[in-house]
Amino acid sequence: MKRIAMVVAGSLLCATAALAQIEAPKPGPELKKLDLLTGSWTMDGDMKPGPMGPGGKITEHDKCAWMEGGFFVVCHSDFQSSMGNGVAVSMMGYSPDDKAYTYREFNSMGEFDDSKGTIDGDTWAWTNEQKMNGVTLKGKYTMKILSSTSYNFAYEISQDGTKWTPVMDGKATKK
Repeated sequence: MKRIAMVVAGSLLCATAALAQIEAPKPGPELKKLDLLTGSWTMDGDMKPGPMGPGGKITEHDKCAWMEGGFFVVCHSDFQSSMGNGVAVSMMGYSPDDKAYTYREFNSMGEFDDSKGTIDGDTWAWTNEQKMNGVTLKGKYTMKILSSTSYNFAYEISQDGTKWTPVMDGKATKK
């Protein structure tokens, strides 16, 4: 029995030493670009009448900060729109495997968004798929960075990925 205990203790000691040599992962350089989106933002937009609702004004207030570890930006949002008011929690990061930015949001209207993003100069493009009344739609959210404290945004949907219908556009301003 003592021999088994010594073998187990020796194995644990070796495993602990091996783990001590493994360095914790560090955030990649792509994540630095998300710094732009941290802070407090106000988004003022116009929803277009269509399949997603009657249209009207939308205002959203976001508070975004880095999660400990530096891999994700976490945003807490509240919004007021013609479709109702609510809150949301979202996370942005970067997937080295997909070579794409990630965005996941959950809101108080029961909606869930899972998008992938790319950056081309001052334009960020986020794409996703969502089901509406049994039909799968493609979504595209585009951000045109104007400065470190403002950007224009637009959201469009498409059934086939070629013909896009505007759903919302507006401007975001950092406080």
